[in-house]
Amino acid sequence: MRNFSIFGTIVCWFAIIGQFYLSIENRVASIEETVIRFFSYFTILTNILVALYFTANLLNKKNTLKRFFAKPGVLTAITIYITSLGIIYQFLLRHIWNPEGLQFIVNELLHSFIPVLFIIYWWLYEDKKSLKWSFIGSWLIYPLIYCIYILIRGSISSFYPYPFVDVNALGYERVIVNALFIAIFFAFIAVIFIAIAKKSIKKDPIKEIKIKKNG
Repeated sequence: MRNFSIFGTIVCWFAIIGQFYLSIENRVASIEETVIRFFSYFTILTNILVALYFTANLLNKKNTLKRFFAKPGVLTAITIYITSLGIIYQFLLRHIWNPEGLQFIVNELLHSFIPVLFIIYWWLYEDKKSLKWSFIGSWLIYPLIYCIYILIRGSISSFYPYPFVDVNALGYERVIVNALFIAIFFAFIAVIFIAIAKKSIKKDPIKEIKIKKNG
């Protein structure tokens, strides 16, 4: 697990810092506005969560950050977020631009490699027996808060990070409908992960025995 976390930490922070550098280098607004826009992307915020998770694994057991990420359901929640953004990018956003050079590398890391890497980590190390269907509601709070933030921020700055939430082009009614579909998609991905977790537990007789002993 430690070697996996070291690798994940290096890759994630490299991608995030690389994207930040490119954003500043190629900015079309002031540095202050560019920084705000950078941290307004779900991709960046979620990859930061992944980076923090891997980093926390390398810290002392008593560390507050490590204790937070060790709570039941947190690993799965982050996996749902990073998986969802990866899928949404591949199907809805990949076609709208054609990055090259360092931007291509960073883009693929953030949207393709890191999501797959974290899914593998989840499969190997998540305590699947701790997952509950009731967690799904709380897992949707993060994307909900994000959606509210970008709509409020967009109404002030007229900047919307993704075309399917661009109120200027689509109007509030269409954006709200899109947001509802995305929320349903997140919930669907959550259901899939919990279902996979429960099925994997049933297939493991040792885990099955431990669960029965624990009541």
